Formats: sequence, C-alpha cells, structure tokens
Amino acid sequence: MNGQQLAIEASGARRLVVSGQVQGVGYRPFVHRMANALRLRGWVRNGAGQVIIHIEGPLERISRFEAALIREAPPLARPHLQSSSDAIIEGAAEFRILASEAGAGTDVHLPPDRFCCDDCIAELQNQSQRRFRYAFTNCTQCGPRYTLIESLPYDRPNTSMSGFNLCARCRAEYENPLDRRFHAQPLGCPDCGPQLAFHRDGQRPCSGEAALAAAIACLRAGGIVAVKGVGGYHLMCDPANDAAVVRLRVRKHRPHKPLAIMFPQTGADGLDAVRTWVCLDDAESAACADAARPIVLARRRAGAGGSPALAPGLAELGVLLPYSPLHHLLLAQFGGPLVATSGNISGEPVITDNAEAEKRLRPVADAFLHHDRPIVRPADDSVWRVIGGRARPMRIGRGVAPLQLELRAQLPQPTLAVGGHMKAAIALGWGRRAVISPHIGELDSPRSLRVFRQMIGDLQSLYRVRAERIVCDAHPRYESVRWALAQELPVMRVQHHAAHASALAAEHPDVGRWLVFAWDGIGLGSDGDLWGGEALAGSPGAWRRLASMRPFRVTGAERVAREPWRSAAALMWETERAWVPAVADAALAAQAWRKRIHTARTSSVGRLFDAAASLVMGIDIASFEGQGPMMLESIAAATGESVALPLSRDGQGIWRTDWAPLLPLLIDRKLPASVRAGIFHESLARALVGQAMTLARTCRFDAVGLTGGVFQNRLLAERAMALLAARGLRALLPETVPANDAGLAFGQLIEALHGWRAAPSRQHESAP
Repeated sequence: MNGQQLAIEASGARRLVVSGQVQGVGYRPFVHRMANALRLRGWVRNGAGQVIIHIEGPLERISRFEAALIREAPPLARPHLQSSSDAIIEGAAEFRILASEAGAGTDVHLPPDRFCCDDCIAELQNQSQRRFRYAFTNCTQCGPRYTLIESLPYDRPNTSMSGFNLCARCRAEYENPLDRRFHAQPLGCPDCGPQLAFHRDGQRPCSGEAALAAAIACLRAGGIVAVKGVGGYHLMCDPANDAAVVRLRVRKHRPHKPLAIMFPQTGADGLDAVRTWVCLDDAESAACADAARPIVLARRRAGAGGSPALAPGLAELGVLLPYSPLHHLLLAQFGGPLVATSGNISGEPVITDNAEAEKRLRPVADAFLHHDRPIVRPADDSVWRVIGGRARPMRIGRGVAPLQLELRAQLPQPTLAVGGHMKAAIALGWGRRAVISPHIGELDSPRSLRVFRQMIGDLQSLYRVRAERIVCDAHPRYESVRWALAQELPVMRVQHHAAHASALAAEHPDVGRWLVFAWDGIGLGSDGDLWGGEALAGSPGAWRRLASMRPFRVTGAERVAREPWRSAAALMWETERAWVPAVADAALAAQAWRKRIHTARTSSVGRLFDAAASLVMGIDIASFEGQGPMMLESIAAATGESVALPLSRDGQGIWRTDWAPLLPLLIDRKLPASVRAGIFHESLARALVGQAMTLARTCRFDAVGLTGGVFQNRLLAERAMALLAARGLRALLPETVPANDAGLAFGQLIEALHGWRAAPSRQHESAP
C-alpha cells in the first residue's frame, strides 16, 4: 500500500482514554494487536493509572476498535472507556507503543498479584523450553504486581525488578508486540532473572536447581523450611509428618490455630488432590480455583491423610492451590501437599525480607529457601469461607487486595479510615472510590505498627491521593485510634457496630432501610459499655440501636478474648450460681467481680460463645482469638431443638434477649457436648429471629443484615438466614468485605461519607 492510498484511507482520528484495571494485565499489547488486526495506525501509552490511545484510520474500523477495547479485553483487565474524542490526524505510518508518561492524575488502579497461568505452567514443565523449571517464569497474564510496584506508572524501572537487566532473548520478547511477554514487567529467565538460594546452618549455601533440591530434601526429612514467595514467606513442612507439624507448632508458639495446606494442581479442574483430603461443594471448588487462589475452609474428609495436629478440634481444613511457579515446582518434586502457613511471628504481618526472615524465623525454621527479587510490601494469603452458598472473605490479601470498590456518592475530601485493632486493615477513599488494604494483623507489636504506617503511606503515594481527614473507631485504647489522634488532620470517630453495619449496607445499595444484627467480640458502645450483640435499624449515618442482649460484667479487660473461662464465670456469677473454674486467678477474679473492680459490662454474643465453649467443652484458655467458638461449631449436632430465650424492653427502651435459660443446658453433663452445642446455636438463631419479628411490628425495614465476626460461624449464619427466610424476611451477609474487624475501615469510610459534619480543623470527639 503506497502513501497516497494510506492518506485516503486515514479518514479520521480519535483520542481514547481507558481507565480501570488496565496496567500490568497485558492491555497495551492487546491494543497493539487489535489495531494491527484492523489495519489501524497510531499509538498507545500508559498514563497515570490510564491507557491513552491515539488511533487513525477509516471511521468504521475505528468504531470496531473502540468497541473491542472493552468487549475483547484480556481476562485480567477491567477496562472502562473514560473518554472518546476526535483528534488531529498525525499521519502515523504504523501503530506503536510509546514510553509511559508519569502525569499527576489520581485514576490509578493497582494490578493484583495473580497466579501462574496455564501457558507458563506448561512452559515450566517442558524440557525444550528455556524456562524449564525456572521458578520465576511469568507473562502479562500472571505473576506478581502489587507486591513489587514501587511507583506508577507500572513500568519495569518502577518495580523491584529494576535491578535485573534483561538478557538479549528476554529483551526480544519484551519488545515483541506479538509475544505474550510483551511489556511483562517482572520478566526474566535463568540467565537474567531472580534466583533461588538455600541457606541452612552447617551446610554450604547453594542456588538454582541445587537450592530447590536441598529444600525438598529437608522437607522429606521432616524439616521446616521458610520459603519466600510472592507476598512474603511461608513456613512449610510435610502435613503427613505428625512430628514435623507438632514441632512447627511448638517453635512458632501456635498450639492450636489451624495451618493451611497447599495441594498440587491435579485433574481437569486442578482440584483432584485437594478432594482426597476435604469435601468440596461447587461454591468451594469455584473459590479454590478463583484467580485470587485464596485459602478456602472446607470440611475434612473422613479418613483423610494428614497429621491430627493440622487443625486440632476443628472439622475444617484451610486448603489452597499453588499460585507461583516456585510452588508448582516444590509440590511436584515433593510429590504431595505441603503445610503453607504464614511466615511471621503470630499476629504480625508476614515477613518479606531475606535478612529479617533469617533473624526472626531462625527459631522456627530449619532452613530457608530465599530468592533475590525484593518484595516491596507484604501481602498474606486471602482466606474465604462458603456461607449461604457463597464464598465470603474472612481475610483479604494477596490476589484480592488492594480491594477497589465504588462508592454510591462522592466523598467531599480524600479520607483515610484506619480500622480497628485486631485483624487490622485500612481504607483510603476519594471521589467515588474506596481502596481497602491487604490484611495487616494485630496492632500490638512494633512490626505491625510499622507495616500499618507503611501501608498508610503506600496507599496515598501509589494512588496519588493525600488524605485530608481521618476516620477511626471510638475505642480510645486502639493503636489505630491513637495514631489518628496524633495526626494534624480532622478526625471523626465512628462507633464500632455502626461501621460494621455501614460496610454491609454499602455492599447492597438496593436496600434502603435496614435491620442489621452486628454480633462480634467487643466494640465500645456510645453508652460506655462493650457492645457485641446489637440490632441497629436505619441506614449509613443514621443507625438506631433497638435491641441487644442481656448485659453481664466480665473481668480481665483485654484478657477476656483469650480466656473463655472469664465469660463463663461472668454468666454464672451474674445468675448467682456458685462456680469457680480450676484456673489460676479464678478466686481473685471472683472477688474483683463482686466488688466491681476492673470489670466491664458487655452485651457481646462473641463472649456468649466463649462462655458456651468453656462450659460445654472445658476450653478455659484459648491460644488464638475465636478458638472456643470455632471448636464449638465443629462439634455441634443439628438437632433442631432450642431453648426459648425471653425478650423484654429495658428502662432505656432497648429490647434485650436474656441468655440465662441457656445455662442449665450448657452445664448439663448428661447431654452429649455435641447436642448442647447444637441447641446453643439453634437457640441464638431463633433469638435473633425473635428480635427481628418483634422489631418488625414497629420498625419498617427492607432487609435483615448479619455482620460482625460471629457471623463467620456458618452454622449460626445459615440457620438464621433460613429461619428469617421462612418468615418472609430477606437476609444478607457481606460478600466482598470481611464481616469481621477487617471490614471496619470500609464501614468507617461509609459512615464518614454520610455523617461527616463541618467542624474546626480537629474534630477528635465526634462520634455519631
């Protein structure tokens, strides 16, 4: 085709701006291929969170091109055509990819860390390929992103791969628009990319294939290996080796909390090996195979292999598929599943740095399988559980977070929400966008606080948004609250359960009027009590507390969550029963309780579950939060029987359910523990429905919400949903944001959106 023909054919030009998740997902190569297929000319480049396109050619072909940008986008892309406008014809001779422009826009969408795609797995297993058994193979449809981005736009010099210079063959792939590795920023090969390194005391360090072989030998010998992955380290061992699993628990000071198991990807859907250990329904299978590759809780199969110490006292295991090439290699060479628990000090964020791992995990791990690709920020594995037929997040992390959500209305100012204290996560909101950070952990260690502060800086830096106000919890002793109050910005304090309710409401914008049951451990109430069994009516920014549980006094402050006997004792003493458990400090606690010394009044359903676990199963001390309730759920028999719990109004007009009739059942040792546990669950589910039906007589609502950590209990949540549905009431649970405290920051943003009031530069004491 000669120049005159080109000029005749170039009948128009358009400038297209595509926003959304379009960086780091192979979108520019896709645009290049589409333009060439339609014989169009021009250019494409990355902007600040956008892809900018100049396209020239016949208008009919330009229209087809524009439609294909959305309809035929790569699987990991989530594009939105932000603008389309006429442009001046530049007379381009071909279609090119230009260097990115930094810009100053705020329409940034961080690409997530994704699992190793089928093409790369096939290459990993093909001896004729130069990346055969290379632990860091990737392309534009897979591999790390969020954990290696240092700044935007997402180009190699702005990532932790900047120190790895591409060899000639990788450079050719990187620059070839027809190659699936065209502009794959984490690209490398055995000659120029990251490398493995194995370290063990008393043994010569080794790298590459020798490092992988040494790690496998250590695992087969019953050792514990700290393995550096995508978002941090895993502690790995043989799940069938009881001695290894027990040794891991002893060294990590984690006696009971369940350990996740990573399985080889086998069979048509990749889940054959998983199914030999657990029973998967369709929703659980889909969750396991999801692109996020989360840990999924599933019921353990009778007679399945594995150490009893993997999840003592629990009926479920946390299972996941491999998501990095290194995982595939480890599992294939080991020949079976591996424990893959977070490489951290319990409660802290996962460790990411090689030197820090050797220092802090040395008392736990026998050996270390490092690599030299820096991890810019931690991202622990996400955890999902299927409840009510749908996979729901319990923790969001690698592959999911930063989680980006759209707000129903526009925030007047960029706002930072700092969440709670346990299961900490933060959220940044601006315009009509909200971004929730990955899981951080418990904010009671110096490292957790460092990562908390790093995450606050990272989100604002990466998204190019500077918060102009802060929203936090109402509890004055939360570290997140202390941090918020120390900043020179206006601060709004949001009641804990209002935040839970608003997070749920924001996920279901079709509901106008709510009745939300917010049941959890504790949250400071507006009356100074520790709430945790609340029924709130209304909508974000306008919640009214209408019902709760009979309050009781507990001793021990923060120790209550880890010492279920204190909740059991409180119920017994509150009903004038003489009961002193066989634990240290029980007698002193009884004296303190009688004298009202260091006691707090609570309406917490989470503490009721703790009490039941203590009275039914003798779980007086918990090694992790929620241990007693989780074990109680695991043994519960579905008898359909219940104990009627009275409901009456108190002096302030709050409807209160009285738990006292449950006590004779809970301490009746003539009944099997499984029966008592089942009746306890059924009784609380029916008590909830009783509150809902009573409130429906005077309060109009369109749906019933169930949120707070207690509703991660599948038995309770599903029974409550079924009983509500039988009475014609629509019941909804969180679907995208965790029901537990990991969702608080998002709920705080929603409350700020609806409830912020004009105030001086510091508004520390406002609490809606």
